[in-house]
Amino acid sequence: MTENNAPLSIADTTANPAPLGLLGFGMTTILLNLHNAGYYALDTMILGMGIFIGGMAQVIAGSMEWKKKNTFGTTAFTMYGFFWLSLVALIVLPRFGLEPASPTSMGCYLSVWGLFTGCMFVGTLKINRALQVVFLSLTILFFMLAYANFTGTSKAAAGYEGIFCGLSACYAAIAQVLNEVYGRRVLPL
Repeated sequence: MTENNAPLSIADTTANPAPLGLLGFGMTTILLNLHNAGYYALDTMILGMGIFIGGMAQVIAGSMEWKKKNTFGTTAFTMYGFFWLSLVALIVLPRFGLEPASPTSMGCYLSVWGLFTGCMFVGTLKINRALQVVFLSLTILFFMLAYANFTGTSKAAAGYEGIFCGLSACYAAIAQVLNEVYGRRVLPL
C-alpha cells in the first residue's frame, strides 16, 4: 500500500513467453507431420521433441503466461504441452505391455482435441490474424487426423496440413520476437 492506501502497482517487466510456446508447438508439429506425410518413420526424434520441446517447453510457457495473468495463453500452452506428453505416452506405453490405443479411441482422442481447439480458435478472433491461422489450421488438422483414424485412410494429406500449421506457429513466434527486438512491426501479426 502507498501512503494514501491505494494499492501499489508494479509494472510487468517479464519477457513474453508466447514465442517459446509457439516454437515448442510449431517445431514439434512440423516434425511429426513430416512423418504423417510419409517422409520418415516415427522414431525417437519425434518422441524426444514431443516430451521436451512440444511438451515441457509449452508447459513452462503456460506457467509463464499464468504469471502474466493471460488465461488464454496459460490454457493453450499448458493444454497443448500436456497433449504432446500424452501423445508420447500413447505411443510408448504399449511397449511396457499396456494395450495400445485402437483406431477408434485415437479418433475420439483427436476429435476431443479438435473440439477444444475449435473453441480456442473463437478466442483468437479477439487476438490477431497469425493466431487465427494457427488455431484454425490446428482444428482442421485434428479433425483430419481423427477422420484418418476412424476410416483407416492415409494421414498424408493431414501431414501436409500439419506442416502448414506448424510453420504458421513458428511464423507467429518469430514475428513476435523480431517485432520486440526491433521495436516496430517487422512482420505482421
